[in-house]
Amino acid sequence: MTVFAFTVARRYLLSNPLQTILLVAGVALGVTIFVFITALIHGLAILLTHQVTANSAHVTLEPATRIARVLKSPGVDTEAVALVSTFQRQQIREWRSTVALVRLQPGISSVGAQITGSAFLLKGEASEPVAITGVDPDSLDDITPISTLLVGGDANLEAGGILIGYRLAGDLGVSPGQPVLLRTERGVDRLLAVQGVFKTGVQTVDERVAYLSLPLARPLFRLPEGVTNIEVKLTDPQGARPLAALLHGATGLRATPWQDKNLSLDEALTAQAQTGQLIQMFSLVSIIIGVASALVLSTYRRRSEIGIMRAFGVSGAFVSWVFVLQGLMIGLIGAVVGCVAGYGLCLMLEGLTKADGTPALPIAPEQGGYLAALVLTTLGAVLASVAPARSAARLDPLEAIQQ
Repeated sequence: MTVFAFTVARRYLLSNPLQTILLVAGVALGVTIFVFITALIHGLAILLTHQVTANSAHVTLEPATRIARVLKSPGVDTEAVALVSTFQRQQIREWRSTVALVRLQPGISSVGAQITGSAFLLKGEASEPVAITGVDPDSLDDITPISTLLVGGDANLEAGGILIGYRLAGDLGVSPGQPVLLRTERGVDRLLAVQGVFKTGVQTVDERVAYLSLPLARPLFRLPEGVTNIEVKLTDPQGARPLAALLHGATGLRATPWQDKNLSLDEALTAQAQTGQLIQMFSLVSIIIGVASALVLSTYRRRSEIGIMRAFGVSGAFVSWVFVLQGLMIGLIGAVVGCVAGYGLCLMLEGLTKADGTPALPIAPEQGGYLAALVLTTLGAVLASVAPARSAARLDPLEAIQQ
């Protein structure tokens, strides 16, 4: 019975090839739009995430925040807030074991222990505030690929120099090899040579960030043992929040994912994804309406044929199955054609570049949601055929033949 129903459904579709081709083309166009929008949204999200996290960590581990306790002063009715000494700087003392623990977690790309602090760089009468980052010279590029971004000098921090951004170098009027005076927040002064100048393209980094070796940063910030933070890079940035929760529970340290540091971007990506879902939904609705309208028209045109089949004893269930199979074939063929066309379109757009060689569109062809498009379109076409199928099954044979 199923084979016979499939034969009848196929003959119905082939009896009017132009209408069938237009119907399949409409479904394919809707699927192509679905694939393109999905690939574009994912590609844009990947691009924005990369731009934000390329030069920073995905998860940052820091000492737990100190909270001042409220204590009653002896012999005084009022309460006084206990003060936390600013000279006892918070640090991660057991940082080596923590780094080893982090490296054991799946999906870790790199881990770097750092000493960070504030300072001033002075050159003659020029004075600029700077955020100092002390790193292991052998793992300088683990978090930020500074050595690949140099526009002058070299990245050999073992020589005891300092790496600064090109904007900061311009503000101070210095170039590689020239000395600058570093004055840290701990009141320690040190004359350092500018080892190299980098350009990341991020204004705040190029203006206010400098790199030292970890051994040099220890006496400057009076941290002979520990580190101030541990930076973690992941192979998949979207796994930052689960990893942060895991590391917080395992170490007791404050673990901050990159999304919490860029809440506006996270909200924008969420809104963008929701907009894309609406566009995808409208594409599927247009497919369902198109299939349903075509099958309703087919039901009307074939009323006499359906009446004859019913008069020969064909059941209403068989007639329904014929129209459902038509919807299934239309949806499946249209979905496959649309997925292939969408992938080809995405590949073509991915190959378009600007004058500087960067992609013209941030599109990710492999993220086109092909399986979802195939399943949802086929299912939608089948659902669209249910109403016409039920209408055909309820036809009175005598009335249909007379018409």
